[in-house]
Amino acid sequence: MSNQRNGDTKPPCLPRNGLVKIPTQPNGLGSASITKGTPAVKNRLCQPSSVPAILSPALANHSDLPISSLASPLSLAALAGVSSPPSASLVGLNSSEASPGKEQPSPERLPGSPSERQLAVDEKILNRLFWYFSACEKCVLAQVCKVWRRVLYQPKFWVGLTPVLHTKELYNILPGGEKEFVSLQGFAVRGFDGFCLVGVSDLDICEFIDNYPLSKKGVKSMSLKRSTITDAGLEVMLEQMQGVVRLELSGCNDFTEAGLWSSLNARITALSVSDCINVADDAIAAISQLLPNLTELNLQAYHVTDTALAYFTAKQGYTTHTLRLNSCWEITNHGVVNMVHSLPNLSVLSLSGCSKVTDDGVELVAENLRKLRSLDLSWCPRITDMALEYIACDLHKLEELVLDRCVRITDTGLSYLSTMSSLRSLYLRWCCQVQDFGLKHLLSMGSLRLLSLAGCPLLTTTGLSGLVQLQELEELELTNCPGATPELFKYFSQHLPCCMVIE
Repeated sequence: MSNQRNGDTKPPCLPRNGLVKIPTQPNGLGSASITKGTPAVKNRLCQPSSVPAILSPALANHSDLPISSLASPLSLAALAGVSSPPSASLVGLNSSEASPGKEQPSPERLPGSPSERQLAVDEKILNRLFWYFSACEKCVLAQVCKVWRRVLYQPKFWVGLTPVLHTKELYNILPGGEKEFVSLQGFAVRGFDGFCLVGVSDLDICEFIDNYPLSKKGVKSMSLKRSTITDAGLEVMLEQMQGVVRLELSGCNDFTEAGLWSSLNARITALSVSDCINVADDAIAAISQLLPNLTELNLQAYHVTDTALAYFTAKQGYTTHTLRLNSCWEITNHGVVNMVHSLPNLSVLSLSGCSKVTDDGVELVAENLRKLRSLDLSWCPRITDMALEYIACDLHKLEELVLDRCVRITDTGLSYLSTMSSLRSLYLRWCCQVQDFGLKHLLSMGSLRLLSLAGCPLLTTTGLSGLVQLQELEELELTNCPGATPELFKYFSQHLPCCMVIE
């Protein structure tokens, strides 16, 4: 991946899904990770991590600082800012957390001249400096000294981040073999209002609620993945954590539809349910009746049918603006009819993997959901160029269109899309019939900022080179394109200097 903006290389601190993974410790405690939130936060924290010139080289390069590398592994205890078992190998802990005999240096004892030491602990400078570092680097920098820790533990440096905690990281093993729940005080100081818990049980969730100081009112978002939570555990969690308004359940196969009926609360405004085998039409009935203020629903459920999409209430038709139905294999055009009449104010819609939806279903969407700004039709093999004509004629506010793996799309369909003046992002990954002639239609789309042509086998180097006419393009993805040669990437670097080209 290369970024030709100002000649810099895009730092690899974040993959596309926004997940930052801390390297694993030998003792198994170092796999905590942090998930990025909004694009603004992601862009800000992806800046190169080199230390700006306000720190002198003498100070920046000292080897006797209690930090060996910004890439050093961290345990969960280090991330949380608490003491760790003797076996844990931590980097630069403060005096209250360090191993016996290892003293944390005070600011006055930092190496360098007095002026350098004063500069290194100037909180006004540090408050600006620390924006240049990624989340993982901040976790390490917070262990350099108490001043840095105090500055970095301000909640503003952690906005939009979600700690990801695995069940094995929630407990310390005491010398006698007993388990002790870790302290989460360090997370509370930084003001985290969202957590992702992986592999937890009902008991683990109860322990989390009892040990996290902000759990009762301060946690707004909870995500449970690959967990064994039951109906009782779900009910206790939502009853005790009164601040939760965003809930995600992924790969949780022990709760049932009855658990949703007994636990869902009207305060929830965003719900995501995926890979939960007990979710079917009755679960949608519970969601529609118990969540009148729902604004966003993300659903991946293989047993949901067309009938469920008629359950949404009139109030949800007014409030719900985002609906993602991913791999809902039983949904057909009849379900689309129910959806467009139940939820007429949608601005984001995904039918990804709804393989029974055809051009007629897309026509219904285009005619009835005129407010759409994002539409995902990826992995819908029955979609043809006719569907793109409906989209181009009626969805004048559409800014993002995803057509990945729509294998019937041809150059004719792209000619329809070329008339859309508002379209900013177009994804055509693995559209195997798109050829160079189709790309010529896209050259008139001055509004395009992101174009993905990954895996399109018929595109040649000559056809791709014409994309330099899209001078406003910010991101171009050409992964697995046979026509994307090293010479082409060099050509793009010269003629699209402001575009990030993904090789």
